[in-house]
Amino acid sequence: MTSVKDQVPADQATPLEAALARVGDRWSLLVVNALLGRPQRFNDLLAGLSGLAPNILSQRLRHLEREGVVVATPYTRRPPRFVYDLTASGRELAGALRLLAQWGAATADDVDALRHAACGTPMEARWWCPTCALVVDDDQDDEVRFV
Repeated sequence: MTSVKDQVPADQATPLEAALARVGDRWSLLVVNALLGRPQRFNDLLAGLSGLAPNILSQRLRHLEREGVVVATPYTRRPPRFVYDLTASGRELAGALRLLAQWGAATADDVDALRHAACGTPMEARWWCPTCALVVDDDQDDEVRFV
């Protein structure tokens, strides 16, 4: 995997392109999701991500570490073994993962929506402008832009 810097000049990349270059493949997002709960060792991640080959996990972890999403901390020197955790930047992906999960639930017949643990109500994501104290709905695309 290459960095966004290698793919698109910085002054031409959109925010979405930049994000996708950092974490835009299935396994990277699933690794980040697995690490949201707690730091994990390589074999724990491998066991929890069904269908993921060890070489692919190694590649994704190295890429996520280069991108500043994951940090690897050694817990043994011989042989070198690491525990993986999310950086603050990696933890910020939780909201994006929830949005993707909500979209997945809304577009698939056999997937349940995210629910509030306290009452069981399906969750709804909203864009909120803290300055105007308003919810900006999907039908107001002309009012949402990158500046």
